[in-house]
Parts: sequence; structure tokens; C-alpha cells
Amino acid sequence: MEKNSHSSPQGTTAPLDVMILAAGLGTRMRSEKAKVLHHLSGRPLIAHVCRTAAALSSRPIYIVVGHQAEEVKAAVHEELGAEGAVFITQEVQRGTGDAVMAARAALADAGSTLLVLSGDVPLVRAETLGALIHQHRTHRGRGAACTLLSVRLDDPTGYGRVVRDTEGRFERIVEQRDATPEERLINEINAGIYCFETRTLFPALERVQPANAQGEYYLTDVPGIMRSEGEDVSVYLHTDAREVSGINTRVELAEFERLLRNRTLRRLMLDSGVTIIDPSHTYISPETQIGRDTIIYPDTHIEGRTVIGENCEIRSGSRITDSRIGSGVQIKDHCVILDSDVADNCALGPFAHLRMNARLEESAAVGNFVEMKKSRLGRQSKAMHLTYLGDATIGDRTNIGAGTVTCNFDGVKKNPTVIEDEVKIGSDTMLVAPVRVHRRAVTAAGSVVTRDVPPATLVAGVPAVVKKHLEDEAGPNTPKNQTVEEVSETTT
Repeated sequence: MEKNSHSSPQGTTAPLDVMILAAGLGTRMRSEKAKVLHHLSGRPLIAHVCRTAAALSSRPIYIVVGHQAEEVKAAVHEELGAEGAVFITQEVQRGTGDAVMAARAALADAGSTLLVLSGDVPLVRAETLGALIHQHRTHRGRGAACTLLSVRLDDPTGYGRVVRDTEGRFERIVEQRDATPEERLINEINAGIYCFETRTLFPALERVQPANAQGEYYLTDVPGIMRSEGEDVSVYLHTDAREVSGINTRVELAEFERLLRNRTLRRLMLDSGVTIIDPSHTYISPETQIGRDTIIYPDTHIEGRTVIGENCEIRSGSRITDSRIGSGVQIKDHCVILDSDVADNCALGPFAHLRMNARLEESAAVGNFVEMKKSRLGRQSKAMHLTYLGDATIGDRTNIGAGTVTCNFDGVKKNPTVIEDEVKIGSDTMLVAPVRVHRRAVTAAGSVVTRDVPPATLVAGVPAVVKKHLEDEAGPNTPKNQTVEEVSETTT
């Protein structure tokens, strides 16, 4: 949807402001954490709503904060950036009307259309809100002072009912506790999403009276006040109640997780051509992109903004988070890939672990119980068994033997290991960083390499010493059985 493209009641392009109410605690969550900070599909509830709001308007989003304000601000900044939001503080939580009134100084003279959302409605779509805004601005050819979004429920118990007059026009919202027996039979309820013209909103808010002993002011009173004063109030009746529902309990949070997951899996299967063998046991975030003819096996978790190419196989028990996977990649059972890149035609696992910007170049392979941290494995290189590669840069066509460790920590700082092209690292080699193994070198099994290894030499022992020269480039006159440090000095 194009940002800020909706017509105003006067037929001109008017600014659209969006406000998200995120000040409450959410007592029914039974949590010390603010409700909007609870996660759905790996992201705070408020982040989902912020992303939808940002799709509607290029102007900063107004966020009303109160409980755990700093934590809410941090979550919003992560989604919208430092300049994407304006925060309004509701010092004391006295209802939704008071929350909107807290923004009066910022918005009373804005002359804008204001869309008001709740921070706990994560599934609402930009297309739905766009339709609401359009109806608000075109109502009866001149636009409305207020448009509220409603839905029909089979069981409306507990919700505010939308009361209409004999001609079907909006009359008022009546809460459950105040409704007559006849009004309780109404199944059209207020969803808590509104469009207002700011020029009429704040004068109406001034006339809202406290609704209970706690002195709370409810935004639901505003449409009725406007209607009683002759303003046009429109109702946008939406057909999908679940989309515009808020989350109030952990049971509902789990249900929304299932709904969002199913929506994502269906999109991937129908639109992207992905095979998901058992959707009921597959977890994929909405931000994930997956290419055609990739196969996802059961008990797979793909999280965050992961991108996976075409013709991949992701086997059972694997978890991939915020990573990029190329095409033709085989990820065997129980791999963990976090914040890393895997190029085309690589193979991983089973039980491989990539983290902290690990990188596999094209046709590289890591196997059983290999961990890579902040390391690069070059093209056609392999590390197939029981190996730790930390802070390492490994060249092309290099083979890392079973049990190899890059000993990257000296007790004070992390140090790098560099292994160049076409090197063979023998099983159980310890590479004590900082260290470099030059091109075509070989380490024997059980070597402890504490100094740089010259090109095309075989080293062995503890500490490793040169045992054999494999090519002329090593220096044919270099004596055997020198320490690696001595060989480095004579070949420099």
C-alpha cells in the first residue's frame, strides 16, 4: 500500500497521523511485563502493530507509553528506528480517553486524520486499516468526524455493543455493564480501532466524564458525544473478527501464535512453492522468505528475517534464526544456524552449529558436531567431524580433520587463526592463535601449532616442527626438525 495516499473529506491529500496506545500493564496476562512487550512469533506485540502503522504513513508514529515506558520505547525504536516514533507519556493510566488526551499538545492543531490503534492487536492488516481510512474520508461525500471499526460476534459477551438507530446509522457504544437486556442481544461490537479528525476529537474528549470509581476516561464515549452534537460518525463493519482482536491472556497469545504461523505456512506453500511436510509441527516467522522447491521437514524452527533460497532441504530438529541460506543447500538434522550466511550448494550437519556471523562459501561443508563462531570456511572446504572453528578464516579447498580446535582465547582477548587454500589439518590439531597456516601446508594428527606454518610443509609434534617439505615453494634447503618459528625465520 502506498503511504499517505488516502483522500481527505475535502478531496485533497491530508496528513495521516497514527497513534498506538501502549501505556497499560495488561493485568490478565498475570505478568510483571507490560502486555505489549510479550512476544508473538519472536517479536513484541507492539512491534507488529508498529510495522503495520508504518506501512500507512511516512510521518512519525505517536506512541502513548506509561507502564515500563523505557522498555516499550526500546522495542519501538528497534522496529521503527530512532526517528520513526514520537512518544507521549501518560503519567497515570486513567483509561483510553486520557491516553489520547495526553497527545493534545502535539496533535490538537495538526489538522490531520488520526488513526488510533491498540498495541495489542498484532494481526490487523494495513489493507483493512486503509479501507477504514477511505470510508472515513469519503463518508457521505464529505467525510466523517469519527469512524469506528466494528465486527459481529456469535458471543459478544463482555464487549461494548454498537447501537444503531432505526435507519442503521451509528447512535452510541454501550458497554456490557450498562446495556439493557435488548442491547445485550446486539452482536455488533466495537473493535477499539478508530479514525478521528483532530479538529473535532479533542473538544469531544474534554466532555468525556470518568466512567468508574478509578476515575478512568474512556475513548468509547467520544463517538457518542460527537453524534449527539450533530457530527457524522461512520461505522466500518469488518468481516474478520480475529484479525482485529486484541490479546489479553496467555491463552489468547498462544492461539494467535498458531493463527499467525498457519497464515505464514499457507502463504509459503501457496505463493512461494515451498513443501512443508507437516505444518502442524513446523514453526516459521512471518518475516522469513523461502524459495521455490525447498523442502521443510517436521520440527523445524525458522525465525526472524531469515532468507532461504531454492531447492534446499531443511531436515528435522533444525533451528535457523536471522540467517541467509543460499540455493541447493542441504541442512541435515538438528543444526543450529544463528546470524550466519551459507552460500549455494553447501551441506551442514547433522548437529552443526553456526553463530555470530559464521560464513560458508559455495560448496563448503560442515558435519557432525562442528561449531563455527565468527569464522569463514572457503569454497569446497570441509570440516566434517567434532571441530571448533572460532575467529578463523579458512581458504578454499581446505580440509579440517576431526577434533581440530582453533584455540582463540588466551585468557585476555580473542585471537584470529588464518588457514590458507589447499591446507590439510590433521585430526586433533590444536591451532593456538594468533597463528597462520600457509597454502598447501599439512599438520599431522595431534599437532599443537603455536607458530605460523610455512607453505607446503608437513608439521607434527608438540609444539609442531617441520618434518617434511612438500613443494619447492617451501624452500628446498630448509633443514628438517626445526621449530616452526625457526623455519619461518629461514624462509622469510
